[in-house]
Amino acid sequence: MSGDAPHEGTDALRDEALDLYARALDEGHLPAASDAQAPLLLDLGLLRPAQDDPARLEPVAPHHALHRLLRASEDRVAEERRRQERLAKTLAPLLRAPEPEEQGSPSVTRHNGMERIGQVIGEAMTDATELLAVQPYRSYVRFDPAVHEPAVRRDQALLDRGGRIRALYQHTLRHAPSLAWRYERLSGDVEARSLDEITDRLVIVDREVAFIPAGPERATALEVRHPAIVTFLATTFDRLWRLATPMYPEADQQPTLNGVTPRQRAIAALLVEGHTDAVVADRLGMNIRTAREHIAKLAAVLGSGSRAQLGYLIGQSGILDQGE
Repeated sequence: MSGDAPHEGTDALRDEALDLYARALDEGHLPAASDAQAPLLLDLGLLRPAQDDPARLEPVAPHHALHRLLRASEDRVAEERRRQERLAKTLAPLLRAPEPEEQGSPSVTRHNGMERIGQVIGEAMTDATELLAVQPYRSYVRFDPAVHEPAVRRDQALLDRGGRIRALYQHTLRHAPSLAWRYERLSGDVEARSLDEITDRLVIVDREVAFIPAGPERATALEVRHPAIVTFLATTFDRLWRLATPMYPEADQQPTLNGVTPRQRAIAALLVEGHTDAVVADRLGMNIRTAREHIAKLAAVLGSGSRAQLGYLIGQSGILDQGE
């Protein structure tokens, strides 16, 4: 008898077969050829040949028959689970592999090494007509003209095609010699603006591909080609751009209000939020020594004798409201 026979038989157990089984229980036995339903009941183990007369069929007690059928069902379920486990184990290595469509055109690709990153950005810009870039302070801390020269040539090629470049920096770079060096070498539709705080490094080419850092250092980057993600990043850039202060080709002067400079107002805003000197320096793109000098000047302007008093005086002075 096969392992599937009891399961298949129970599905086919109809009134006729049940009536025959009930009759066998009442009478104690049945003739072997008494009914067309007898073979089914034999397969299910509800009837069995009599030991003293093979021509007769004896009923098996219902509780014994039920126990046997349930055990067969449990064995079948256990075997099916084992089969599923074997199947999952067999296919597990394949599940870790990329899908065919991802292999052909990945939406996110990781690149390692600054030389490789520069190469793929250059390839993306081969025929591009728009470049959007966010460059934080640390991108220009260790300025090396030899490193930046290829990027300048690449950007000028885009401008020569009639393209445009828009770049965002932090206010601390508005008078940086490294940026003056860069923009002295570019001609065309190129503009730069600045903010107190910006995102991490971001490069968007033709609003079709974006490059973002893949770690705290610039040695790894992600090339993003997923349309929804690139659109999100480009929209973020556009909104920051509208809030930023022009710095090239024409610079807007940031006003000083009541002896408090715009940079000091930015520092004051972070201080009242409870940030440390190190966090203030990092977010505004300056070293911690410079940040502490600005904090000391701000304290002198407001007449503060302690850090706790400085926070109170900032709130009372209204300089943050004036900045807005």
